[in-house]
Amino acid sequence: MKSGIYNILKAKFLVDEDASRNWKFIVFLIVLAMVMIYNIHNYEQKVFYILNLTKETKELRAEFIDRRSEFMKLKMESTISAKMESRKVFPSEVPPVKIKVIQKKEKTLLEKIWQ
Repeated sequence: MKSGIYNILKAKFLVDEDASRNWKFIVFLIVLAMVMIYNIHNYEQKVFYILNLTKETKELRAEFIDRRSEFMKLKMESTISAKMESRKVFPSEVPPVKIKVIQKKEKTLLEKIWQ
């Protein structure tokens, strides 16, 4: 048992007759570790990108809500009438009247014949 641990510490398994098989396995493990590191790096980049997009989305939504509330205030009749008073245009005191246009219904060919 003591000699097994001693051989591992001296790395005799790398210089023995079967060393090529061990080296192939070690190279495989190194390549596998590099692929894992690359995947983790890609994953973290995507996570940071998603966080930035989420933050930007929240900011844009807040700006949209602010602009919409400003627009609603500007659209109110009282705001419009106050701005138009500076141009000496006042709201009408007489309410508007709806004009109805009645068009004669054109007779169909059958109705023209029976007349």
